[in-house]
Amino acid sequence: MIAIIPVAGVGTQLRPHTYTQPKSLIPVAGKPILGFIVDQLLENGITEFVFVIGYLGEKIKEYIDDNYPTISRKYVTQESREGLGHAIWLTKSVISAKSNVLIVLGDTIIEVNWKKFLQTKTSELGIKKVNDPRKFGVAELDSDENITQVIEKPNIPKSNMALVGLYKIQEYNELIKSLEYNIKNNIRNKNEFYLTDGLQRMLQKGVKMEGFKVDNWYDCGQKEVLLKTNALLLNKKKKIAISKKKLHNCIIIEPIHIGKNALIKNSIIGPNVTIGDDASIYDSIIRDSIIGDYTKLNDVVLFNSLIGSDSVIWGSSQSLNIGDNTELDLR
Repeated sequence: MIAIIPVAGVGTQLRPHTYTQPKSLIPVAGKPILGFIVDQLLENGITEFVFVIGYLGEKIKEYIDDNYPTISRKYVTQESREGLGHAIWLTKSVISAKSNVLIVLGDTIIEVNWKKFLQTKTSELGIKKVNDPRKFGVAELDSDENITQVIEKPNIPKSNMALVGLYKIQEYNELIKSLEYNIKNNIRNKNEFYLTDGLQRMLQKGVKMEGFKVDNWYDCGQKEVLLKTNALLLNKKKKIAISKKKLHNCIIIEPIHIGKNALIKNSIIGPNVTIGDDASIYDSIIRDSIIGDYTKLNDVVLFNSLIGSDSVIWGSSQSLNIGDNTELDLR
């Protein structure tokens, strides 16, 4: 089975961070989102990967090539942003028509019984019950958990089962044919070619798909969700002893992650804090936040904050959302 990971999106809801890096490379719990996804798949026997890159695609390629040099990987470039369906259709240039594929969105971390999910004989779409299905792609199911219809962000939903960005497709060739039909006939939704429209066409042609309920689903496309995901993943991580060389006169409230060569003095850190590599923090209080690599903080009180890499901040007490290479003096 071949994993397709689309990572071509711009990530407008995570600006200013996505001005300088793809959203899938924003760190949570000490690792880029994309790293969590690839590691999950490798642990469950997936060995072939196709990455659909676009916006800042060279950074994606550099990260994968540097951190996963031994995996089988190919890159497909989506030059124009025409939707997820279009991105998946482009993979036909590097994937055999007879293949089975696993599609995992590159900004989504999913907890699921992977062994059971991957061993099923039919095509499976990951689903999760939500309070407001109007915000998501939605799957309608019959009494046997067979999917009867999928629709993207319906105004009047007939189901509260959201599609979570996890698709195991046994009939890859049929998916490509359905997407190609929509593209050739310019069947768009909000000016994009939706993957859900391609899946719906497959259903209409008689392809069987089942809904597979996932345990947890973290869509990391917004600051608030990203920080919540950071906290949840930190709580799940095995506790690692922190070198005393990194800490001087500090109070640490677990769970936290402190990156390589970070230095912290006279500060209270935690809970739910990720600090990047080579960061420097002095005389500060930080909780429920993500601090980027090489960032310097002095005399700040931060909560619910997302601070990019190579930033410098003095004297602040608030919730901040600061991109890379920023300097702030709030004294």
